[in-house]
Amino acid sequence: MGRVLSVFLAALTAVMTFLGLPGFTGSEEVDMNKFVLTWSDEFDGNSVDTTKWRGGWWPATPTSVRKGGYWNTKMCDVRDGVLHISTKYLENGLDGGEAGWYSSQLTTQGLFEQQYGYFEIECILPKGAGLWSAFWMMAKGVGIVGNDGVDGTEIDIYESAFYDRLFNRCVQSALHFDGYEEYHRSKVVHKTFVTGSNPYEEFNTYSLEWNENEYIFYINGKKCGSSSFGGVSKVPEYLLLSVEVGGENGQPGKSWVGKSIDTNKFAPTDFIVNYVRAYQYK
Repeated sequence: MGRVLSVFLAALTAVMTFLGLPGFTGSEEVDMNKFVLTWSDEFDGNSVDTTKWRGGWWPATPTSVRKGGYWNTKMCDVRDGVLHISTKYLENGLDGGEAGWYSSQLTTQGLFEQQYGYFEIECILPKGAGLWSAFWMMAKGVGIVGNDGVDGTEIDIYESAFYDRLFNRCVQSALHFDGYEEYHRSKVVHKTFVTGSNPYEEFNTYSLEWNENEYIFYINGKKCGSSSFGGVSKVPEYLLLSVEVGGENGQPGKSWVGKSIDTNKFAPTDFIVNYVRAYQYK
């Protein structure tokens, strides 16, 4: 019966993908016996651990424009054993920024990087239109044109960007390389339903297994897609957590995530992270 269901879901997912709709996870589960923990943050302190995370791009600035809003690490706090990255409108701005929507990014750039392994987050997605959260990986070589993604690939382990859509309880994974201008290449590996719980109300896990041959993506430990697009990154990469607002130059607007955040009745809203972990192959 289990095999029949698995085949049915695989066939249904193929049809839905062809139609541009989200699919379902398969029955194949990640084998954690292959890995050993190398890095983690359980967020059990009272503030962001600056030995593990830093804010913004390198070099960091207190407030930076990001898409239709601003990033500032003051929008991050740790309480009750979880990390909160908040998104809210600030009439007076923050640290020199203009009035607008503020959120944040945290990165392990300069603190932790790893080539290959397994990377996982357990989190609750932020509610509402006009914004998206992500757990992703980057390397300096992503901006280099040529050699495909071997010298560095932006690996979006998950992105939540569909709250105002008909099928909103889904996430996607994507790959980007060769910079972000004329020669930029990208691929959405999968768009998949998060089943069994509401991802905007309850914790779920989103993860990546990255080896020398392919990227394999999981939701709650079950495979939802794989790809070797770009030839697979062969360099160490760092981790990122972020929430971004759709728009340009700090001004919110309709974007690939749908309506403007100005229509978001749930804002202010939080991206809540229970843990982030990295494992290496034994």
